[in-house]
Amino acid sequence: MTSYRCSLFGMLLIASTGAVAPFTAQAAESTVPVVNDQASYTVAQWFEPRERRQAYRSYFDEYGRKITVDRRGRIVSVEEAQTNQSNEGTDYFPDAPQDPYDTGAISNDPYGTALPSESDYGSVNREPLPPANGESDLQPTDPNLVEPGAPSDGLTDVPQQEQIPVHPNPAPTIELPKGQGAKAKIAAIQVLLDRIGVSPGVIDGHKGGNVDKAVAAFEEMTGQQFDPLNEEGINASLEQTGGTAFMSYTITSEDAAYPFVASIPEDYSHKAQLERMAFTSVTEMLAERFHMDENYLKELNPGVDFNTPGVAIQVASIGQNAGGAVTRIIADKGRKQVRGYNAEGRLVVAYPATIGSTDTPSPSGTVQVERVALNPNYTYNPKINFKQGENNSVLTIPPGPNGPVGTVWIALSKPTYGIHGTPEPSKIGKTNSHGCVRLTNWDATELSKLVQKGVTVEFQE
Repeated sequence: MTSYRCSLFGMLLIASTGAVAPFTAQAAESTVPVVNDQASYTVAQWFEPRERRQAYRSYFDEYGRKITVDRRGRIVSVEEAQTNQSNEGTDYFPDAPQDPYDTGAISNDPYGTALPSESDYGSVNREPLPPANGESDLQPTDPNLVEPGAPSDGLTDVPQQEQIPVHPNPAPTIELPKGQGAKAKIAAIQVLLDRIGVSPGVIDGHKGGNVDKAVAAFEEMTGQQFDPLNEEGINASLEQTGGTAFMSYTITSEDAAYPFVASIPEDYSHKAQLERMAFTSVTEMLAERFHMDENYLKELNPGVDFNTPGVAIQVASIGQNAGGAVTRIIADKGRKQVRGYNAEGRLVVAYPATIGSTDTPSPSGTVQVERVALNPNYTYNPKINFKQGENNSVLTIPPGPNGPVGTVWIALSKPTYGIHGTPEPSKIGKTNSHGCVRLTNWDATELSKLVQKGVTVEFQE
């Protein structure tokens, strides 16, 4: 993937040169990225099917223990996990589950089968956060702490890697197009960066820190200078990576018939009463599918009735997911960015991120990826975590793209923490989180396919 990107842009985006290499069909064919589908996954703990009015309910925590609680959230019993002592085989790290962006019962539905039973999903259970002073409670002897050079049990080894550079924070501000047509040109740059694997977050035609971070990641990935004012070079690179930045898409009957919800309530107790944290509109669904800001999608298509099948609209022409394997992740708190590197120390992907807050800081030091859950339930328990509104009882919030952790949960070895999606992609990199690492749903999905158990996650201040 990296060699492809380097060869692709080595002659296109050098500042001030303006030179554009001739583009041929043969060249395009040779540079189509190949998606690596061999990444392994572990599906997180599962909720047992239950009746909604049942007095007691059970769930499995991140250690595999069966926890039974009453209606008030009081723990009734704890059953220790029945583990595979060898920690090998499919019971420990099974084959990858179905891609949540593949089509299911609803064609082109990025989140699979409509209205599945809750036993079809993993669950996310939160535990107490560390003190607000930001100090980590990981001690040198903590088995969750991965120290460089420390002996391993052989189950979580990752290849030795080259030194990964520490980045200045924030990313340097770049000069973007101005004047008439600037918004469309900036959006085209965002599409190009998205295709390459250095995500700018939502495609919205606006300048900002997320674009700056993506450009800095591009330059690290390719070793080339990115000149956003070199319109000829940008257009040539777009052609070489899949064509113009925007394309026509026809709304299907399946799009219009998706089981939308009228709205997503703010109160967690009201969220828990929904069958699914589904999309609320066709525009919200299509904006996420094409990595766009919902308002920008509407702006590109004025006067369009998105609820009518057969209507043609303009959408971002995004590329395929990145391939290869990520063996090391940097969660850069200062830059608000997640970067994934391969075993050779080369940058594979980069995403804007929301990482912790002053009151609920993210961890410090190094942790590991433990498992991946796609479309997870979310367990809210105010007795062991933050309190939302006036909710004092344990609540199970159903899965869906508008759930608290979006469509993906990548559990980390530090209890309570994970890398996950979001119901509000336009706010990524601009707000705070409850201590976890928050990405757009599509970026979290891509990353989940590139990692496996034992991948290190280093939190940089």
